[in-house]
Amino acid sequence: MKQNLTLTNIRRPNSAKSETLTIENGLIKGWNLPSEGETIDGNGATVAPALLELHAHLREPGQEVKEDLASGLAAAAAGGYGTVVCMPNTSPVIDDPALVRSLIQKANGLGFARLRPSAALTKGQAGKQLAELSLLKEAGACMFTDDGRTNEDARVLRLGLEYAHSLGMVVSVHAEDASLRADGVMNEGPVSEALGLPGNPAAAEAARVARDLEIAALTGARLHIQHLSTARALDLVREAKSRGVPVTCEVCPHHLTLTDEALRGFDPIYKVAPPLRTQADADHLLQGLLDGSVDCLATDHAPHTRAEKEQDLLHAPSGIAYIELAFPLMYTRFGETLGLEKLLDLFTAGPARVMGWTVPTLEAGQPADLVLLDLETARKVEPQSFKSKAKFTPWAGEELRGWPTLTLVGGEVAYRR
Repeated sequence: MKQNLTLTNIRRPNSAKSETLTIENGLIKGWNLPSEGETIDGNGATVAPALLELHAHLREPGQEVKEDLASGLAAAAAGGYGTVVCMPNTSPVIDDPALVRSLIQKANGLGFARLRPSAALTKGQAGKQLAELSLLKEAGACMFTDDGRTNEDARVLRLGLEYAHSLGMVVSVHAEDASLRADGVMNEGPVSEALGLPGNPAAAEAARVARDLEIAALTGARLHIQHLSTARALDLVREAKSRGVPVTCEVCPHHLTLTDEALRGFDPIYKVAPPLRTQADADHLLQGLLDGSVDCLATDHAPHTRAEKEQDLLHAPSGIAYIELAFPLMYTRFGETLGLEKLLDLFTAGPARVMGWTVPTLEAGQPADLVLLDLETARKVEPQSFKSKAKFTPWAGEELRGWPTLTLVGGEVAYRR
């Protein structure tokens, strides 16, 4: 039986009142009850449901030099996340039910964030033959995706969506037309032209989003579009939603806070896929958060070794690892614009709605997956202290507010600063 726990001197979002929250057997027992078990002083922090991450690369199995379950889930807990959906583009690919079960079993013994593996839509993520989707769901896979690969064969994607729909599952897609993207390493535009680097046009994303939306409309299946980066693609999603297509989408903080101008120094730390776009794109995505066109925020946490990221822009891999500072980054940059309630929704209820999970709340009887957030104290980003193996970031040295001080998963301490 899990221990009882009482959190004192905490505040609900947008409240100045100091309260007490009691946890019993992994569930929220209630507010302002007599203390039970261990007492933790929240020091005036704001309590919220633990964050949900739908898009993280934890690199296990086979790429543990970049990240593993222990480091990745510890990093997630330090970032305030209670649940993480990991991507299947590992080595071997997560397309085997036995592998799904083993990852869940290992993660359950670590005591950090909860793991919900996604599984490959196609065998080996090769885009040719559907994986054993029913068996993967039975093993514990929560989503199907060939993330890291674009689904080039429209018929295979149609079949995958139809099969997933029959299982009540979501299919998420990396929506880029590979032939239009070609060898582009950054956004195609004035900056890429000035630097003499091959560009990846916004049309590559928009063209593939348009195709995938038509397939979703045809099948009636739940389609989730990952890491939207362009204004045009968001407009396509907005229009599809208006006519009832069952589509959701996510945006990553790096596409809101960075632009292709960051590449002028030729630093591969800014190389991501899809690439950083223009300020106009970033502004349009932010508007999508405000008007509800964007369903949730996701990090696309993508750790690499320092040696890999220190190659030149043509050869360095794409990806930024920052699951530990996603909330502070968004709160510091856009807390006033979005408001705390909306921002928390994008990190918690939004992802839950995408997946069809119960929307987390702070009500009695709910699972005690909670995070305490210090919204007042500014702290510098110190990559050397990251739990992740990728101890470097574009935001190193920046002062942010909104840092998690405590993360509970099922009423157990997963992170404590």
